[in-house]
Amino acid sequence: MKQIPYWMDTAPALPDRSGKDLPDEADVVVIGGGLTGLSTAYHAARKGARVVLVEKDQVGSGASGRNGSHCNPGITISPAQARQRYGQERARELYDAFRVAVDLVEEIAVKEKIDCDFHRAGRLGLACKPKHLEGMHAKQRDLAENFGHETVVLSKSELRAELGSDYYHGALLDPLGAALHVGKFVVGLADAAERAGAEIHERNAATGLTRLPGGGFVVETMRGTIRAKQVMAATDAYTDNSMPWFRKRLINVGSFIIVTEPLGEARAKELIPNGRLLVAHKNVGNYIRLTPDNRLAFGGRARFAPSNPASDVKSGDILKREMTEIFPQLAGTRIDYVWGGMVGFSWDRIPHAGDVNGLYYSMGYCGHGVQMATYMGRAVAEMMDGNPEANPMRGFDFPKVPVPFYNGTPWFLPFGGAYYKAKDRLL
Repeated sequence: MKQIPYWMDTAPALPDRSGKDLPDEADVVVIGGGLTGLSTAYHAARKGARVVLVEKDQVGSGASGRNGSHCNPGITISPAQARQRYGQERARELYDAFRVAVDLVEEIAVKEKIDCDFHRAGRLGLACKPKHLEGMHAKQRDLAENFGHETVVLSKSELRAELGSDYYHGALLDPLGAALHVGKFVVGLADAAERAGAEIHERNAATGLTRLPGGGFVVETMRGTIRAKQVMAATDAYTDNSMPWFRKRLINVGSFIIVTEPLGEARAKELIPNGRLLVAHKNVGNYIRLTPDNRLAFGGRARFAPSNPASDVKSGDILKREMTEIFPQLAGTRIDYVWGGMVGFSWDRIPHAGDVNGLYYSMGYCGHGVQMATYMGRAVAEMMDGNPEANPMRGFDFPKVPVPFYNGTPWFLPFGGAYYKAKDRLL
């Protein structure tokens, strides 16, 4: 069993981008080589900026290569919550951004000829209890009437044509949900950024920032310093102590995934006949899909603990039990991959982007990072080019941190996890 992400292990090999000397200066320095940083570098370089990206490991080594490889429209909070918080117009703008984000991933893949298996598989939000189906009918009406987005509610009997399991009680089908091979997309986007003129420096962590009196920054790295007119912090859940202001505004949650041995096309189609993306409708749910080579990828917040080799194995055992509870026919199936990673959550469960004293950022994707990181990279490139209206998160400041003396270490997660698991059982 490999303890590395399936997506990066089965993507084209990354070139070695380490050991290079930094230039003395750049127009834009991007800190972080995930999808946010790569997209920012790609779009800023296409605008003619001299861009340098520094990454402490390899591109895609954080959340961008460790996720479930879902690319779905829809925000983390409900449409009704969004309207209540922000009003109809801003809620619609926010929802539209999440929908356009999926289109952008597809657009880049086509334009840059990135062979990443992108296709509109459709997403099934699965009802774990009969009463969840009532809420799905209400959400379907809300999406159609207030957001111009058509979805389909499936009863339990109708769901049987979509799922080789009787575990769930129905579903909400979003036909615009997309699947892709995120590892191939990361590798392809890095190549595209370099073709556009961006420089990528791997294994060269940013260690400090100094604002200059006349504007701009000096970025300190493991391999020297570089002067930049503009800097983008694209580190999300992997933000370290060099940027404490951001760390305390994010809750970093571990998420874990197992991938089975190849099942063969016929057996895979027995599980998910139409290849849909599956997401359980509960607080501590699972996200499930078939891989391009007919394995089952099964993920979730198995343990409210950080990701490390020992924790990942324990989480994998929990996920396998959950998988076989939903799909009893997979009992005895070999698990070929298990891994974990960190997901950046904001306190109000929406992404945040903007600038703090001239330092640009986009963080807190709350599990929607494949599409939103890509989209927000483009938005930040536009913001740096003098177009603040390109930011769909403008005006959404980070909320006040509700935990006194919080410094970015979420010591309370085991308690919160127990609370939400209890809610899932009782409600």
